[in-house]
Amino acid sequence: MANLLIHSMSEFADIILEAMRLADARSVAEVGAEYGGMSARLAEHVAARGGRLTSIDPSPKPEFLSWVAGAPHVRHVAEPSLEALGGLSGVDAWVIDGDHNWYTVYHELKQAEANNLRDGKPMLAFLHDVAWPCGRRDFYYAPQRIPAEYRHAYDYQGGIFPGSSQPVAGHGFRGMGQFAVATHEGGPRNGVLTAIEDFLAEAKAEGRDYAFAEVPAVFGLGVVFSADAPWSEQVAALLLPYHRNRLIASLEENRLANYLTVLEWQDRAA
Repeated sequence: MANLLIHSMSEFADIILEAMRLADARSVAEVGAEYGGMSARLAEHVAARGGRLTSIDPSPKPEFLSWVAGAPHVRHVAEPSLEALGGLSGVDAWVIDGDHNWYTVYHELKQAEANNLRDGKPMLAFLHDVAWPCGRRDFYYAPQRIPAEYRHAYDYQGGIFPGSSQPVAGHGFRGMGQFAVATHEGGPRNGVLTAIEDFLAEAKAEGRDYAFAEVPAVFGLGVVFSADAPWSEQVAALLLPYHRNRLIASLEENRLANYLTVLEWQDRAA
């Protein structure tokens, strides 16, 4: 089943790495390790520039640990992101693909911004899963790490469908015990895109100007960057053809519909 689903952030590698090249990003921090995918591409990028990749993941796959042991330009931090980010410095670009819920993503962005302001660096952040299913619905890999006042009711067994809020037991897109989904979609403090929007609105109210682009494919890539950075116009020109592109969004809707149909066939067979 996993082989049928295109889901890796590495699908956006050409866009991400070109934006990093334009921004001359040499020190990169990654939340959520993925050996053989985006981590390897980021490692190649920083190695070619004499930089460093810091990969934050409290429980990566054994394959990643084996790989990172032989990657001198990569440092692994085995801590949750919200505990690890404050200890970083000099980061030029952030790649965020960890726990997909409002609380985590909002505070990851806040900490990344605080680091950048402290270090005198503009913001350049790439965030995965800004579209369905996580854009407006929290997913929890470790619900106990989310304070109760920010944690929605959740379900480990129920599956979800586009356009339907309530999870359905044993059907749809689901974590099979690996992660839980919020039992409703939408509303305040719910989902990755909502977290980004709340961060941007708060920053604007406080006089900080960020641009945002959204690539509506492979569960959605969001890019937050400082509008006044010396490279901002070049990065904006790179991202503009993809930003909320209706054709790309239509292809993603079709891809998900086909995948969910396959899941339904498998569920019936089982």
